[in-house]
Amino acid sequence: MDIATIVQVIDSTLRLATPLLFACLAGLISERAGVFDIGLEGKMLIAAFTAAAIAYVSANVWIGVGAAVLASMVLSLVHGVASITFRGNQLIAGVAINFLAAGITVVIAQNWFQLGGRTPSLTGDARMARLQLPFADAVRDVPVLGPVYSGILSGHGLLVYVAFLCVPLTWYMLFRTRLGLRMRAVGENPAAVDTAGISVVGLRYIGVAIGGVLCGLAGAYLATGLSAGFVQEMTAGRGFIALAAMIFAKWRPWHAMGAVLLFGFLEAVANRFQNIEILGVGVPVQAMQALPYVLTVVILAGFVGKAIPPRAVGTPYVKEH
Repeated sequence: MDIATIVQVIDSTLRLATPLLFACLAGLISERAGVFDIGLEGKMLIAAFTAAAIAYVSANVWIGVGAAVLASMVLSLVHGVASITFRGNQLIAGVAINFLAAGITVVIAQNWFQLGGRTPSLTGDARMARLQLPFADAVRDVPVLGPVYSGILSGHGLLVYVAFLCVPLTWYMLFRTRLGLRMRAVGENPAAVDTAGISVVGLRYIGVAIGGVLCGLAGAYLATGLSAGFVQEMTAGRGFIALAAMIFAKWRPWHAMGAVLLFGFLEAVANRFQNIEILGVGVPVQAMQALPYVLTVVILAGFVGKAIPPRAVGTPYVKEH
């Protein structure tokens, strides 16, 4: 494998890992606050459709991104009302959100664009532009530094950089701020937080709302940066992969980044080497497409060890009188 191929694979890894990283951090923050969020897939899906549709109509990708965040937050609010206010089963509420998003995106897309449940292809300002970092062209031919800086670090959409910046920000918020301390306490012992006069409901809504913003960014990048429009079920299980990565990371932001980079790398390799032969027998393209999902599950299942979630996650809090 030559240096150009390695650079291409790593470059693809960063792009493919971006929506997963947003979703993984969303689930991590929500669960740290005590709300189990299996609805990541649905929130990403509604955000992807909204971003593509609004970006196409407005011819402005950032209006689409803003609309995607709002759409995701609406579903997060629905999830919060069902799970926090009415103390419903959080697993069932998340599954319901996934079904709702899967159905409503196709119905609205068909009624709006009549293209079989997808949006028109995005072009021009409706598509997320790739940013060139300073001096990327000047150092392109420099050994080692050139391929790394100009071929890997430079040339991504803005949300790629935002996603990886969110990792240290999430770590700092959770482990170095008063808000993060309270959110982690709500996920472990909400009764103690309530006794201290702090609103358990309010903190859980904050966790769910932050998750909604991050899922909105994940779906928006998926439809306007990684792809050029929305197609039916385009999230392709990424919400569930993000949940698996979160468990593998044991609810820690830096480890979560490593887990999603693993999946991104496997998907990049599968996309790059679709037409290969083993012992003279061609490997079906479908097998290569399924490879990252299979290997990710195997690796996560084999190396996750004992992952202990926040003690109060998934448990509705009932205030004692």
